[in-house]
Amino acid sequence: MTIRNLDALFKPRSVTVIGASNRDGSIGRLVMQNLLTGGFDGAVMPVNPNRKDVLGVRAYPDVASLPHVPDLAVIAVPARAVPGIVAALAARGTRGVVVISAGCGELTDGGITLQQAMLDAARPRILRIVGPNSLGVVVPRAGLNASFAHLTPVEGSLAFVAQSGAVMTSVLDWAQARGIGFSHLVSLGDMADVDFGDMLDYLARDAATSAILLYLEAVTHARKFMSAGRAAARVKPVVVVKAGRHEQSGRAAATHTGRLAGPDAEYDAAFRRAGMLRVATLEELFDAVETLARARTPRGGRLLILSNGGGPAVLAADALLDGGGELAPPAPATLSALDAALPRGWSRGNPVDIVGDAPAQRYAAALRIALRDPNADGVLVLHCPTAVASGRDAARAVIEVLKESPPATVLASWLGEHTASASREELERHRVPSYPTPEQAVRAFLQMVDYRRNQELLMQTPPSQPEQFVADAVRARAVVDGALSERRQWLTAAESRAVLAAYGLPVNEVREVRSPQAAAEAAAELGGPVALKIAADGVVHKSDVGGVALDLRGPAAVKLEAEAMLLRVRAARPDTGVRGFTVERMVDRSRGVELIAGATSGGDFGPMILFGRGGTAVEIFADTAVELPPLNLRLANDLIARTRVVRELRGYRDVPPADLDAVALALTRVSQLVVDIPELAEVDLNPLLATADGVLALDARIRVAAAQAGERADARLAIRPYPKELEQEVRTPDGRVLLIRPILPEDEPALAAAFSRLTPDEIRARFLGSLKTMPHPMAARLTQIDYDREMALVLTEHGVPGRTELYGVVRLVADPDNSAAEFAVIVAKPFTGRGFGRLLMRRIIDYARSRGIRELFGDVLADNAPMRGLCRSLKFAESGMPDAPGLVRVTLAL
Repeated sequence: MTIRNLDALFKPRSVTVIGASNRDGSIGRLVMQNLLTGGFDGAVMPVNPNRKDVLGVRAYPDVASLPHVPDLAVIAVPARAVPGIVAALAARGTRGVVVISAGCGELTDGGITLQQAMLDAARPRILRIVGPNSLGVVVPRAGLNASFAHLTPVEGSLAFVAQSGAVMTSVLDWAQARGIGFSHLVSLGDMADVDFGDMLDYLARDAATSAILLYLEAVTHARKFMSAGRAAARVKPVVVVKAGRHEQSGRAAATHTGRLAGPDAEYDAAFRRAGMLRVATLEELFDAVETLARARTPRGGRLLILSNGGGPAVLAADALLDGGGELAPPAPATLSALDAALPRGWSRGNPVDIVGDAPAQRYAAALRIALRDPNADGVLVLHCPTAVASGRDAARAVIEVLKESPPATVLASWLGEHTASASREELERHRVPSYPTPEQAVRAFLQMVDYRRNQELLMQTPPSQPEQFVADAVRARAVVDGALSERRQWLTAAESRAVLAAYGLPVNEVREVRSPQAAAEAAAELGGPVALKIAADGVVHKSDVGGVALDLRGPAAVKLEAEAMLLRVRAARPDTGVRGFTVERMVDRSRGVELIAGATSGGDFGPMILFGRGGTAVEIFADTAVELPPLNLRLANDLIARTRVVRELRGYRDVPPADLDAVALALTRVSQLVVDIPELAEVDLNPLLATADGVLALDARIRVAAAQAGERADARLAIRPYPKELEQEVRTPDGRVLLIRPILPEDEPALAAAFSRLTPDEIRARFLGSLKTMPHPMAARLTQIDYDREMALVLTEHGVPGRTELYGVVRLVADPDNSAAEFAVIVAKPFTGRGFGRLLMRRIIDYARSRGIRELFGDVLADNAPMRGLCRSLKFAESGMPDAPGLVRVTLAL
């Protein structure tokens, strides 16, 4: 469930309070007071078997005695009574409940928790529950304050959703003093039913909500959260504070990858992938929303700083560079114009020091010039109070320049309090984002940069794969199953390399042997003729490669030089469960950069892909980043770019750049490996050597664990991967073999090209209007789909996605409850009249049935006879649309 029956929680016509009380200080009394004084115009019905009335309102002894069915119930009684009350409410037909009671983790006499008994009672009637352990819900525009909060918030357009009731009351108190209003305040408590995914889905569709603010401690139902978050972030800002950033991981990680992909890094990756903006504090939460509402989002992270004081400008520059931003290098034309407008002593660089005596006119002139600089993505205007020039006049000058200029990203910081407060008020009144300190202003700028970058990730077209690669999943799975059958957690070195090689990951050649003699033979085979005399005790007494003495009994590696080839012989790791030796080629590591790449089974968001600087000191470097699978090349390149080692990979001085395409491709293949084989608990490629010629895994460790019985392979992933099982070959009458497959982000250029070939009539029939071109945001939205909520099947050729034409598309978009879905279909003109439209429709109908969707519907132009005929042949029913007389709705019950 997602948004089903949530309207009863937030738009009720009547409310009952179970546990309502006249006792001072009781929660039941506070909830009643808030409901009666908050402006709610529906019926309020207290339930208390020991009172005839509560706060002057008639009380009822139990749920069965209520005069009519309440839409919403607020429960504030001991936890033991909650399941029975929920059952009674469900029997009456109540659709929404807020459970304030805590302690629902206790066991019932039947051996289940009170919380589970409560859910069991609610489920048959789809009664939705907020809580338990909730502060309540508040919807100011509906006059609904079904909480025991100490204040009633003013109406506004911000929705705030929190797990913690204490945080919600603190935010309410903080916001009240600043005049900040809300559309919704929701305390989720223990999230037995309604969770963050549900709230994101609901609030994304709420017209009165302009931005969604979240305070969370942990996410349940990661896939639902990611799907809902991505959908919400496409239509309005979603800003989140995550508590517990430095908690210790409960994961028993045995590899570098497992230890480095900690819980906070996972949440960072999830928020970024969902297009959300993460901030560190509650104050930053509201600052970020205010900035996003008032300022134009910058193109990038290059900031130009204007100031009448050098010290604050340097502080701003430090904050910018510390936060990953850039000081915009002024263009030559900018420097020339500033030379003409400013005194001779100005700084001639960024920050632009316009000198301490700067009057309003100088501020205006400098700002006009700065706004024209092509190198600057934003401008920060600073003002320090002086006795020779008016700060308020300078603020008014900034306001006037912005009125006459094209939209731009401009932030302000008027330092001080006594003389600066009036200037800040003036700036804010004219919607110029203003901050008390330079550091706060810079932080706001960087938040906008992060937000823009995360939004672009939702809309970017990934490059097509440079080659069509098919992994040998059967071979890899056989290796993994073999280890599991022997009750081993760790694959041997040879097994690990075999798994990686099955997915096209270049690995260093290695031989695994059981005896010293076999080690000598393997060394000779890998490196040429090498004579090793190995006694029974495993000691090399003689060798014709320099007389090297070699002790194979210990774990230490030993290097041998044979015909210019370095070999390494070492005892097998005890944790593999295999006794013996490994012999491998040694590689000249000085020619490249040592990296780490890998995957871990993860925490709240499932498996994570890790990348960064590798080697034995990987934890000391602390230069890694993580991302959720599945990865494409665009996401892999973004993951690489979030590390410091990327600068080394790009080359420097006389060192050539590494093959970054090969690095990105390796990450996508690690991702595919994790997607395909759920038994992989940890994968560690360290070091992964990157050179100008490509990448090579020099060492690898893989830990495996049995998957949960009956679990789908992709169920543990927070983002549903490409559903390859939906691929199907079809033959045309002339013998051509075509492919029906799910759409991919890489298909955007092909989709835009197919659109360009449509006639105006075809565009009108498919899009119910006229479009000359398909803009990038629209094309990205149609190709970058969430396979968990929608599906688009394309008719195309075999080949690399992005390089093959699209001849037809059928699309299904389900509602958040997965109960009904809208469809659309189009086939290119050369393929019409040949049965492909019908074939695509049958495929999407079958898919809808497999997902449990109960109804498929679509809107068709009344004069589109071919489409209406196709739908009738597929048993769709037609109905008129009074509000749109030119359209017909077709519906198929599934």
